Amino acid sequence: MSPDNQVGVRFYPPPEDLRRYFTTFYVAEFTPAADEPLRDSLQPEWAGMRFFEPNGPVAWIDGGEIFKDIKFFASGPSSRTTHFIMPRTRMWGIGFLPLGWARFVGYNASLCANMICDGREDARLSAFVPLADGIFGAEPDEAAELERIIAFFRTMDAPPHVDERRIVALHAALIDEGVTTVTQLVEQVAASQRTIERISARHFGFSPKLLLRRQRFMRSLAQFMLDPSLKWIGAMDSHYHDQAQFVRDFREFMGVSPREYAAAPHPILGPIMQERNRVYGTAVQTLDRPDNGDPRAA
Repeated sequence: MSPDNQVGVRFYPPPEDLRRYFTTFYVAEFTPAADEPLRDSLQPEWAGMRFFEPNGPVAWIDGGEIFKDIKFFASGPSSRTTHFIMPRTRMWGIGFLPLGWARFVGYNASLCANMICDGREDARLSAFVPLADGIFGAEPDEAAELERIIAFFRTMDAPPHVDERRIVALHAALIDEGVTTVTQLVEQVAASQRTIERISARHFGFSPKLLLRRQRFMRSLAQFMLDPSLKWIGAMDSHYHDQAQFVRDFREFMGVSPREYAAAPHPILGPIMQERNRVYGTAVQTLDRPDNGDPRAA
């Protein structure tokens, strides 16, 4: 649990046969003090699914539809923040790596980018409704719930994707801190720029240029969240030309200024990012490697 006992979270690495497709499986308990909902904003990330019992959150992306009490919360890859109002509840989260999205979901990621939805109401996610129906039993049983998630994906009829090699190569290039331009991406993946742009849009959700900017931003945000004493100037990625460029990116990706974000409480993201970094080696899923090995061993 977090220091005020409002958020408890545990992360589980996917088993070896599923490791290339998922970031983590994780379970969280939210226990707001005096039954006051917890409010926070989620940073940009890869696609994911979250399953709640007994209560779902209120959630929305700026300018988008407000969803209430979603028990099967699904999201595409994002370049904007998602806002949550979280009641007292339990949650299982599943993070898809781009290769996992391509294999198990399969829809053009650019058409699902910055999208959240009720998975039970979206026909594109009908294959996952049995998972939503079957995770939770009559009583909480963390080990059994995790086994149900693993078993579901092991038995899902989803053959390897034809673009698998290039998806992995592009993902590896994106998280390489030395790769900062689309030209360098093209060189590292050893494919034409047109191919890179096609793979990027279809399986990652965005253009290569935007993804590189998002990676640079997420390295900065993760560093600050892990050690706020650095201040933004100390957490800012070295590839930013100046602080003004960083502030522009911050407003685009998070909808507020760095100062406004730092001044706001983060009762959900704070403890979750700290615990994820402690047990998994990265604070956010966008910094996970495509082979999903331990980043600390890299």
